[in-house]
This record gives sequence, structure tokens and C-alpha cells, in this order.
Amino acid sequence: MLNSPTAQKFILHWGEMGTRWGVNRTVAQIHALLFLADRPLAADEIVETLGVARSNVSNSLKELQSWKLVRVTHVLGDRRDHFTALQDVWEIFRVIVEERKRREIDPTLTVLRECAIEGTQDPELDVAALARMQTTLDFLEMLSATFEDYKHLSPQTMQRMLKMGGKLAGFLGPNDKKPS
Repeated sequence: MLNSPTAQKFILHWGEMGTRWGVNRTVAQIHALLFLADRPLAADEIVETLGVARSNVSNSLKELQSWKLVRVTHVLGDRRDHFTALQDVWEIFRVIVEERKRREIDPTLTVLRECAIEGTQDPELDVAALARMQTTLDFLEMLSATFEDYKHLSPQTMQRMLKMGGKLAGFLGPNDKKPS
């Protein structure tokens, strides 16, 4: 199954997309492989299937575990660690967004909050620059709060909300025009 041309195409593409999202290609390919697998895989099976170095697989699995996308499991009669990936695409999306928020947005919010406080005391800082920092802070705080509100919603509720998309924008009114 995992050696089929379609599975290989998916795994290779997931690796390419990973690099565009700032993720190591091998990490993304291993994630795709484990996502498609119908059973837990041992590291040596991953090495053999993808044709990558054992050390690369080991480091990549640690990275995927740190992202909470892959977990270790055991198979009866086999001493080796085996690995499985989250299978629910909604849960994968939630975990990735939550981890990116924790790793990227939260530290940025901390610095922006410091800049907002320090900027009011900095006579050399242009008022317009401080205003842009504050606007950025407000925007990221709003996104962060919205994520906190939405992250506990069921996949069914999120799916209904996403399908509403343009209908909700139309409901909000014609005064919402795109910025020029």
C-alpha cells in the first residue's frame, strides 16, 4: 500500500509542502507516511520505505513527537518502538495551529507587549511607528483570542462554520469592503 505510486506521490508532495511551511522535508515525508499507514511502523521500516538515513529518521520522529503529531506505540512480541500519526485531519490542523501559536505567535506577543510599554517612554520612537506596533499587537491578540475560543469546538461545528464562510460575510453587511 505504501509503495503504491499514489501513496508515493502523496508522501513526496507532503515533503515538498513541508519545506514551503518551514518544515524539514524528511520530517514532513515521515509524517505523511505514518498518516497513510494502516498500522504502526518501526523506525527501520520508515528508513527502508523512504530510503533515508536512520539518524535522520530518528531525529525526524523526535521532532514529530515534539509537535504532538506522532506518538510511540508498542506491538506485542516486538521490542522495537513503533510510531503512529494522528489520523483525524481536524485534530492534525488543531495541533499544528496550537503548536505554531505556542512557538511563534506567543513569543511575538510578548515582545510586542514590551514594545508597546517601552514605546510610550521612548522619546526617539516615532509616534506612527508606535501606532503600527500597537496595531500589530492588537491584530495578533485578536487572532490568539479567537483561536482560544475556537480550539475546543468540535470538528463538526468547525466544518459548519467554514462552510458558512462567505454567507457570514454577507450577513455582516455591505460596509465591509476590502482595503485598497
